[in-house]
Formats: sequence, structure tokens, C-alpha cells
Amino acid sequence: MGQKVCPIGFRVGIMEDWRSRWYAGKREFADLLVEDEKIRRFIKKNYAETGIARIEIERTPEEVKVIVHAARAGLLIGKRGQEAEELTHKLEDLTGRKTNLRIIEVEKPELSAQLVAEDIAEQLVKRASFRRAMKRAADQAMEAGARGIKIQLSGRLAGAEMARCEKEIRGRVPLQTLRAKIDYGFAIARTTLGTIGVKVWINLGDYLEEGSHAPNAQTGEISKKPTRTRAR
Repeated sequence: MGQKVCPIGFRVGIMEDWRSRWYAGKREFADLLVEDEKIRRFIKKNYAETGIARIEIERTPEEVKVIVHAARAGLLIGKRGQEAEELTHKLEDLTGRKTNLRIIEVEKPELSAQLVAEDIAEQLVKRASFRRAMKRAADQAMEAGARGIKIQLSGRLAGAEMARCEKEIRGRVPLQTLRAKIDYGFAIARTTLGTIGVKVWINLGDYLEEGSHAPNAQTGEISKKPTRTRAR
């Protein structure tokens, strides 16, 4: 099962927290869900150059809190916060609700699977060698401290007539181990010869290790579960 689903979704509610954190009744739920998707698409489309790793949304009866994790947070904030204020106003016009914007800088973009996938896709659009792009991304992730990385490209690689799948694997990427902290990213490279899909899995360690605790999905509190030992 862990091999065939998104590793983040596989761990949500167990080791990972939700990307959207709010409660609504049956009548409002669908509309708010569509609104969340509109917010994410708007930010990703208009501020793609800032390197957005993920967007989290929290709601209260009074306002919508949008937390943006970006590699180049300075571009998103702007001079004296002008860009951030402008984005806040745009989101308020889009949703019709009071919006509270928070921007967090991603310290190591090499360890963000989404940013790595987008970087490889950008290189493929510029006609770079796909093998070189995969090797370079894998080397940078391992040097930055990743336990393992897996990169998968699918499509008409190097302009071949028949589509195929190529992989680059370094270290360990245990997808079925729920305690393993696996980050996942997906991007699409729309080249002149066809569309290429880019998938990236990065092993960031163990949730139960010191300094790598997982938030409790229900309470939001940090919890550390005891390590299971096999009976001999």
C-alpha cells in the first residue's frame, strides 16, 4: 500500500498533520474545500518564482490564516512587506474573507521534495540532460543531510519516440514504514516533445528521533511514541 499512494497522505492522521486545519458543517464544507484549492492554485501560479514548498490553511470564524513555506521568502515579502500586503489584499478579494498571511522561509530547499521536483522539471524544459539533472539533485539532497532520495521521471525522455520510466535512487526510502519521515513532491515538465512527469521522494529521517517529533494529529501537541521491539 505504501508503494502506491502519496507518502504524505499515507501518514496524515498518524504521523503527519493536515495541510488544511478547520472544521465546518455539511453545508459549508464543500465550498470551503474549493476555496482552499483556489487559494493554493492562485499563490502557486502567481508566485511560482519564490519557490513555494507547501501552503497550509487554518480557519476561524473571524479569518483565514494562510501559511506559505517558500524558499525565497524575501521575494514574497517584498520591500518593507509590500508584496506580502498586496498578496493579502488579493486573497481577501478572492475569498471575500479577512486573511492573515504568514510566510516561513525554507532553510534547505535541497531537502524539500516539491522544490527538487520543480527544479528538475525546469531544467528539462530548458533541454538539460535528464540524467545529469537527476544525478545533480540526488547529490545535493544527500550532501544536505537526507537519509535517502528516489527520483522518477516518466515520459518521452531525451525526445525518444516511446515513453519510458527512469529512476535514480540513493540511500534508503522506506515508504511502508510509517515512522519514516518521507517528503514527496510532484511536478510536470511541458517540453516541446511531450509532457514529462517528475516524482521525488526524500527520506528525512525518523519521526521518533530527537528533534524530529511528529505533531499529534488530533491535539497538535508533540508526542513521542515508544520504539517497538520485536520478540525473539
